Amino acid sequence: MAEFAESTLPRRQLGKHLRNGREAVGLTLADVAGLMEWSVSTVQRLEVGKTGRIRLADVEALCRIYEFSDEFSEVLKGLARQAAGHSWWHEYGDLIPEHFDVFVDLESSAQRLRTYEPEIIPGLVQTPAYMHALMRAGYPDDSPAELERRVALRHGRQKRITRRAKPMVVDIVLREAALRTVVGSRKVMATQLRHLADLSTRENIAVRVLPFSAGFPLGVAIGPFVILEPGDTGRRGCPDPTVVYIESFTGDLYLEKESVVRRYAEANRTLLNAALDMVQSRDMLRRLAKEYL
Repeated sequence: MAEFAESTLPRRQLGKHLRNGREAVGLTLADVAGLMEWSVSTVQRLEVGKTGRIRLADVEALCRIYEFSDEFSEVLKGLARQAAGHSWWHEYGDLIPEHFDVFVDLESSAQRLRTYEPEIIPGLVQTPAYMHALMRAGYPDDSPAELERRVALRHGRQKRITRRAKPMVVDIVLREAALRTVVGSRKVMATQLRHLADLSTRENIAVRVLPFSAGFPLGVAIGPFVILEPGDTGRRGCPDPTVVYIESFTGDLYLEKESVVRRYAEANRTLLNAALDMVQSRDMLRRLAKEYL
């Protein structure tokens, strides 16, 4: 049977879903320990991603106990297989089914999100029309119903930043190219930029524009990235680390190494220092929105 070492992001994600499954069927830590012939501490370590090893046979047994579907059981076994190393490359459709969005799973429990986008408006602040235009281009073979489902899922994520109770804090830096690249139509862009300007008036949402005139503050062209900061310290007072997420055309990269995360945080500060301030950015968004009409 395969065994895995190290405590990493997929290991913690696996533990979280196993804990949720146990609670959903009303079992205590002691109940599961008895069923698995483990100690209570072994179950606890697994649920916080700190166990010494993970065996696929154990994950399969827990999935049966928690009455997970076959599909979700495959997701958790995929997480177990990838639970090694300090950086995690998640290739679409490889080990973990494509329908399971690991980033959205992480985003749902984050307290703060810092993102830099040089070419496109981030999903959390997209309008439905902007989403539709991107989805049609990205999934040309999807039926209208499938496209609507994708848009609805993305739109549902936005409630995290617009809800009244403890909304997620979002800091966005957009390179000017993202505002000037037409997605859908000029009308779509006008609505999108007005939407961004309006969102930036919320206390928990900051939108800053990096103008072309700022050049390349880091000395190189840098791609998009998201810094996800954890929401709480968890039940055992052991905080999850900050994670850097980088998306590519064929897969996702999750970085946890402290020195790497720190470097991205420094890059984000450099970009912020070169960007327009909040008021100037909002004025630019509204001015460009008018130019599109």
